[in-house]
Amino acid sequence: MEKDEKNPSLCDVMKNDTSEVIRKLESQTPALFQNYSDLYTAYLHMYDDLFGTCYISEKEFFDKINIDPAILEQIKKSSEIIKKNFMEMIDMNTKYIDEYTKMRISAVKSFDNFSHVMMESYAKYFSEYKKSIKTKK
Repeated sequence: MEKDEKNPSLCDVMKNDTSEVIRKLESQTPALFQNYSDLYTAYLHMYDDLFGTCYISEKEFFDKINIDPAILEQIKKSSEIIKKNFMEMIDMNTKYIDEYTKMRISAVKSFDNFSHVMMESYAKYFSEYKKSIKTKK
């Protein structure tokens, strides 16, 4: 703290305590994202296993039905189209989230710059105001 430790200023207290809380939150960020990533991966593996289990249990049944190869080929083509659409949607969503994040970061930086300019202007104005009061006395 810049002032005497026994008599800190309100600004010092607020700045130091806020900075400490922000540093603590920032230190937790990697673990938070890793935990979310682990959870998301567990869900994806669960769905993959679910479809794998269905495949094993139903393969024998569907093999006994003797589905016409032409129908199977059409099902395969339809499945590939659906898969392609999902893959494209995943890519588009990834790009969207990337651009959205960049835009939000830019907005935060713009607000930060704006705040600095406003505080500097306020400080200059306040300093001039204090000077004008002192010269009137």
